[in-house]
Amino acid sequence: MRASVFTEYGPPEVLQIKEVAKPAPKDNEILIRVHAAPVNFSDTLIRNFKAISPKKFHMPFLFWLIGKISFGFRRPRVNILGSEFSGEVEAVGKKVTRFMNGDQVFGYCGPRMGAYAEYLCMPENGVVTAKPENMTHEQAAAGPYGAIMALGLLKKLRLTPGQDVLVVGASGGIGPAVVRLAKFHFGARVAGVCGSARLEYVKSLGADLVIDYTREKFTDRPETYDVVIDILGKSSLSLCRRVLTPRGRLVYVSFKMKQILQMLWTSVAGGRKVVCALIAEKQKDLVTAGELMEAGTILSIVDRVFPLEEAADAHRYAESGAKKGPVVISVVASPDSLQ
Repeated sequence: MRASVFTEYGPPEVLQIKEVAKPAPKDNEILIRVHAAPVNFSDTLIRNFKAISPKKFHMPFLFWLIGKISFGFRRPRVNILGSEFSGEVEAVGKKVTRFMNGDQVFGYCGPRMGAYAEYLCMPENGVVTAKPENMTHEQAAAGPYGAIMALGLLKKLRLTPGQDVLVVGASGGIGPAVVRLAKFHFGARVAGVCGSARLEYVKSLGADLVIDYTREKFTDRPETYDVVIDILGKSSLSLCRRVLTPRGRLVYVSFKMKQILQMLWTSVAGGRKVVCALIAEKQKDLVTAGELMEAGTILSIVDRVFPLEEAADAHRYAESGAKKGPVVISVVASPDSLQ
């Protein structure tokens, strides 16, 4: 089968199309013919992981060390990227009962990666479920991780209707799902922060207010919020105090030890709180997310689609700052690979 493979860390050019062995499902696995896989943050991070120091990494040192051990210090141990996918079940292991040949599915394979290939195996109880029927494979592929994280995060925060929520990083992989769910599922008023190129994209998601961080700082504006959700952990408690209500919460999806210590301190100090959120990826949350995607509560507005042969171009475009939504790689098996 064809796959986009990288054998060394570096720029997008390290991605090369090669023939690799087609996987065979174990007794508890399904074999998926991959139709589409997005270019997400983890893909671009791992592709150039050698250049990512602990300081540059978006999580504490221990997470960086685990990542280095898992993915390789000098050369990549995982050679096929792609942690999200949409496709069709081609074969099932003899102990599989939940899926059948021909089922249209989508899911998240996490650090195992492997979706930049024509075929992928997933355990039956993994983060995989039926694809929303009213979505294309490209649209569905762009949704799993962001939807799971947003749903788990907002349930943990116990948002109530009428609360004011600010999403810093509203146009990335998780932010759009947070915007949609906070407003249309939990009934909050939602503002989003993004760059100039993605203002219209975030507006199209339904945000009540969109702030262009290249023109102004959200901390200088007069609005206050019950919850500020910082996807990439770039804001600080000292700057956010004035835009938080007296009992407001500053929520980090990515965080360092400083934020963890602030969370511990504010948990006993009263008043404004810091929350460092770790969300586990669960199949049941993807099932719920799929239903919300099919109902239109979560949108998937794809910017551009690249063929598998142009995976390097897809990465280059995704990192250019010009993208206005998810970038997706079309991975459709060629007739020869079906042998």
